[in-house]
This record gives sequence, structure tokens and C-alpha cells, in this order.
Amino acid sequence: MSVDRVLPTPEAHDLLDLVRDLIGKEVAPRAAADESARRFPREVFTTLGAAGLLGLPYPEEHGGAAQPYEVYLQVIEELAAGWLAVGLGLSVHTLSCFPVAAYGTDAQRESLLPEMLGGGLLGAYCLSEPHSGSDAAALTTKAVRDDGGYAVDGVKAWITHGGVADFYTLMARTSPDGARGISCFHVPASAANLSGGLSFGEPERKMGMKSSPTAQVRFDGLRLAPDALVGAEGEGFRIAMAALDGGRLGIAACAVGLAQAAFDAAVSYAGERRQFGSRIVDFQGVSFMLADMATQIAAARALYLDAARARDAGRPYGTQAAMAKLFATDMCMKVTTDAVQVLGGYGYVEDFPVERYMREAKVLQIVEGTNQVQRLVIGRALAGPRP
Repeated sequence: MSVDRVLPTPEAHDLLDLVRDLIGKEVAPRAAADESARRFPREVFTTLGAAGLLGLPYPEEHGGAAQPYEVYLQVIEELAAGWLAVGLGLSVHTLSCFPVAAYGTDAQRESLLPEMLGGGLLGAYCLSEPHSGSDAAALTTKAVRDDGGYAVDGVKAWITHGGVADFYTLMARTSPDGARGISCFHVPASAANLSGGLSFGEPERKMGMKSSPTAQVRFDGLRLAPDALVGAEGEGFRIAMAALDGGRLGIAACAVGLAQAAFDAAVSYAGERRQFGSRIVDFQGVSFMLADMATQIAAARALYLDAARARDAGRPYGTQAAMAKLFATDMCMKVTTDAVQVLGGYGYVEDFPVERYMREAKVLQIVEGTNQVQRLVIGRALAGPRP
């Protein structure tokens, strides 16, 4: 079902029409087969890049499309409805570009962003480690400064696009001073591979999103030039948290898109399936379930769009982003589970997509801050400053 959207400009409507056309022709038709084969659709991202979709919320002078977050997130939602791995992949790429765009020097933005945003490159975001996920400030990957720049040693874990990305946005420790000792670096995969010191683990064997590689990224004496540093030394944790505020809205939009796809499949099936001489959609037990699903999807969409509009207006939105991510991903897990129930036995087999949607939904409650962390963020905001 095509969602009737309220968009700020005619240009934004044209953009959504383009996105829907690309999804229908290039994305959705191959999703099930590529997921089954664990095949990463790099050419799909190349197509998105050629259409100008890999730099939507960034300035035109650096290769972006200067779209408000309100519009960008609705593109993410549409893509996630067609194929979650693609929608989430675009969200991760956008997250990976943020530090250079927001904190880089003029020289870094001029030299790096045109390719990062113009469609030729795909990014990955390296924050989590095997022993520091939710507790990001406990990371141990080190970047030791010397006369020639930095030497990096450590392991990053759960990295979307690990092993296939063209650049890695890396958070590493430059001093032992807790969160204040973390710095941000831009690591081009090509330069790193030439100098050695960058390798990757085998892709994780996951419950869902099997076409999207998630792997460890290993740094073993990797040499980085001084200008690989993004922002000032010690500013990395603040950069990482600012990036994650926007990234959490991307995950919320992904959750709404995936839930919408599951809901559409359930409505279609319920309108065709007949039992006891009637369509099952006419039974109150099913129709009430669908009504709840529709309401929860609409509420989650309104929540992430409200946070996006606050971001676009330059207002604080971090707590709203946490609320949107929390509500939308919990909603998505419930809606996809209910979609399987509506389809009954057919919902449990691979002939119908809802079993895949249900498996994919779970990861959205975990990535970019578990939902327990989102509750912590919201609770701290409610409590206010400590006395």
C-alpha cells in the first residue's frame, strides 16, 4: 500500500515517486532471493547513488541533496518496506558521513564529502567492540600518536558493511581519560589496505538481514595520517553520540517501513482468505488485530517525523529520537509477529514474506542502542541534571 504522505515541497513528492519507482524495479523484486543466498546487493547501492540518494540530508555544495531530515527519513521508510537491508544500509551510510560533514575541517569536507555523498562510496560506522556495546565509552581500540600520524590497534564488532565498505568512521582511544579520551577518524578502505593493518572477520550468521554483511573490523598497527583525525582529539565520544541521535531516527524509519510491509501483506491475505464462508478480514478477531497494527504504525510514523522536524528546525531532539527508536522498533516486532499470526501456517513458511519480516524486526530493537538504553536516555532526560 502506498502511504499518503504530507511532504514539504513538490520536489520532495517527486523524490518519493522516484524512490518508489526504483524500489519496484530494482529493490523489492530481488530481496527474497538475495536474502536466501546471503548475497550483498552492492549494485543496488550503486543505483541509489547514481540517483542521488546516498547524500540526501547533506549540503549540495559537497555533493548532497540538501533535503530536510523529514524527507530523508521517509525515503528510508520506503526503502525499508521494499527491503530492510537496503533501507538500513542507507541509514548506516548516512550515519557514517555525519562526522566529516558536521565536524570535519573545510579541507576534509571539500576533499572527502563529494565522493562519500555522490554515490561512488559506501560507509561503515565503527563504534561497538566485542566487550563494549551499550557501554560505548569503555571501548579499548587505541590510536597512538607519533611523528607520522597515528597507529591503530583493536577490534570493532557488529559492523554493518564490515568488509565491503569503502570507508570506515572509526572511534578510537587517544588517551585513557574515559569518554574524553576517545577520538574520531576517517579510514578509507583502499588506503588502509595498501598500507596493511586492516582486516575483517567472517560475516556473522544472523537471524535476519542475511544479505547485509555484519563483521568484525580488525586494526593491527594500521597507519593513519594526521589529517585522518575528524574534529579535535578527545571529541570523538561527543561526535559519536551526536551521530547516533540522527541514526536512531533512521532505525525508527526502518522499523515503520518494515512494519508497513508486514501490515500490507496481512491485509491483502486477510481480504482474500476465506474460512467458514467469509473473508477472515470480516471476523472481529482479525479486523481488530489489523486495526491495532494500523494505529501503531501511524503513531510510530508521527513520532519519528515530529523528532525529524525538531532536528530540521535546529531544536534539541535527542530524547525524541530515543523515544521514536524505542516505540517504533517495539511496535515493529509486535506488528510483524501479528502479521505471521494473521497468515497462520502460511505466515510461518518462506513462500510468504512475513516470516522474514518477523526475523528482521528483532535486530531493530538492538542496533544503535538497545531499547533498554533508549529507556535509560529518556529516563535521564526526565530526571534532569543531577543535584
